[in-house]
Amino acid sequence: MEKYEWKQNVELICFQAKKFPDGIQEAFDTLQQNISECDKRDWYGISYQGPNGEIIYKAAINKLFSDEHHHFEDFTVTTGTYLSEEIRDWMKNPAQIGETFMKMLSDPRLDVTFPCLEWYYDDHVLCLVRLTAD
Repeated sequence: MEKYEWKQNVELICFQAKKFPDGIQEAFDTLQQNISECDKRDWYGISYQGPNGEIIYKAAINKLFSDEHHHFEDFTVTTGTYLSEEIRDWMKNPAQIGETFMKMLSDPRLDVTFPCLEWYYDDHVLCLVRLTAD
């Protein structure tokens, strides 16, 4: 794991999975079916613990324009320092994502007010948790 500096805010469009983990693919499919120019966008996953201990998961895609509006939820990935770990060829073993976050969530520098992030690119995913300011 290493530190990753997120240098500019990124505005996202999100759709919450009905159930974790079973509803994740459906959430991504919903975005893909309703948002144009998906091939020009980055894909993300956002997750955090809900009030009853359940995991809340949101599929997300970046906005191409700041004034872009949809009937979906908005979220901003903010600048700051994150703890990161890249998983290559994640589809060969998707369980690695959860295992990676379990390790990362034990870090005492973790900012518990910000959700876990997955940033998908090529066949890789970058797992990120925000760290508190030093």
